[in-house]
Amino acid sequence: MSAPTSQSMKAATAAKKLGILLSATPPEFRDGPVTREELNELQVNPPEWLAELRRDGPHPRHEVARKLGVSTSGLARAEITEPLTTAQIKELLVKKPEWLVTERARQAKVHEENARVKTQAATKRSRD
Repeated sequence: MSAPTSQSMKAATAAKKLGILLSATPPEFRDGPVTREELNELQVNPPEWLAELRRDGPHPRHEVARKLGVSTSGLARAEITEPLTTAQIKELLVKKPEWLVTERARQAKVHEENARVKTQAATKRSRD
């Protein structure tokens, strides 16, 4: 009987789960599959390259959007298409360009509406 094999995933999937930009990773990470055990180990004990990527970037779109408090659609509307570093994100947060203020307000309204709908649904369920 053979030993059970570990599930593996593409490097792109592992990078997404780690919240990092695949193209910024070292070739040994990029070039092969990543097992669940390896992914878990990277999450628990990140090597220096991973810690540096998470700290300084460049960050993928979803991370840039999260750090700026906007949606990925908001980034697209602002024509932000390239990955940004932590320094670039901090600069945008300090300068607060008009598009960022607008998109953050839009995102806040979306969150408010989602909370309202969730509360309304919970109230309806409790009455039923």
